Amino acid sequence: MLEMITKAKNATRSIFLVCGLGISSWAPMVPFAKERLQLNDASLGLLLLLLGGGAITMMPISGYLGHKYGNRIVILIATLVIAVMLPLLLFMNTVWTMAICLFIFGSAIGTVDVAMNSHAVQVEHIYGKPIMSSFHGLFSTGGLFGALGLGFLIKMGLTPIATALSISVLLVLIVSRFYTSFLDHTTQMRIGQEQSSDIVPAQNNAHPWLKKSVLFLGMMCFFVFLSEGAMLDWSAVFLHENRGVEEELAGMGYAAFSVAMATMRLFGDGIVSRLSGRVVVVGGSLIAAMGLLIVVFTPWAAASLFGFILLGLGAANIVPVFFSEAGRLKNIPASVSIPAITTIGYAGQLAGPALLGFIAHWFSLPAALGFTGSLFLIVALAYTFKKTV
Repeated sequence: MLEMITKAKNATRSIFLVCGLGISSWAPMVPFAKERLQLNDASLGLLLLLLGGGAITMMPISGYLGHKYGNRIVILIATLVIAVMLPLLLFMNTVWTMAICLFIFGSAIGTVDVAMNSHAVQVEHIYGKPIMSSFHGLFSTGGLFGALGLGFLIKMGLTPIATALSISVLLVLIVSRFYTSFLDHTTQMRIGQEQSSDIVPAQNNAHPWLKKSVLFLGMMCFFVFLSEGAMLDWSAVFLHENRGVEEELAGMGYAAFSVAMATMRLFGDGIVSRLSGRVVVVGGSLIAAMGLLIVVFTPWAAASLFGFILLGLGAANIVPVFFSEAGRLKNIPASVSIPAITTIGYAGQLAGPALLGFIAHWFSLPAALGFTGSLFLIVALAYTFKKTV
């Protein structure tokens, strides 16, 4: 049993790494795509809408697929799709083909996201300790290598296509190596029954997505995901166009954000154990908001990078707290609560790129990033006065 838990924990870490690596590899590609397709900020925002649209479309479906066929087969297939689509994002030279590729890429990312978080909640359940932050820490570690590694390899002379293909091969190798260590479908169903054994099968459970506890966590995820998504989609553009950073190095913003987040999440389980989730969320939101203010109001690239670091430190353990709390909601099984808050949260990814694009077009990109800072203030205020769910 102990060996199975250890293998499942390591496999879960691996897929969080894969997901972070896959999605963050797109960040350094954004300026190239913008230039290749000759897009303004508003048009780029609309195009980026497709990535979030694909994710949010598949999230409710992936919850059903994971329940019916098992999370590990869903993780395998979706990772293979990510590996195929990533290099294609550098080939597409029309808006329509790029839109289709981004939608499929986002669909695969959304599918993996729900499956890996559902798997993580079950592994945390049988492990008996808070370990969600360390899982998300591997996601951020993948984000670091994706954003920084791709740009670095291009800077060293490797072609963007060759770099993307190398990352795709790495994704396939990692998921193939750990595939058999994921919880099988039978074990997954047994643990799901244990988690839901205290659920009351009454009319109170009708439409669980509409329960206040689910909607509250979902909206908090919406704000945080929108803000984190701004780093993925706009940080490189901001550094290149507003702070004069070279295109090949513009991924440093997302890399700084990711390494700070990864570092903080590696200590996150201990922090969450010693402090309440409320303290972690409220304090982290205030630090994140401060980081974005520094990004917006200081004219130096180095200061902006420091602001991205503060943002990563503050935001690091907010989402893991939300997912752990969703897995413990009374009268709502994790197989429902996790896809629900993930879908609502990723609606921020859906709305965020277009919204920030229009704000940037009509005002400025710094104003758009400042708007995301205000969302963290809303999260801090709401969580300060929330009731225990």
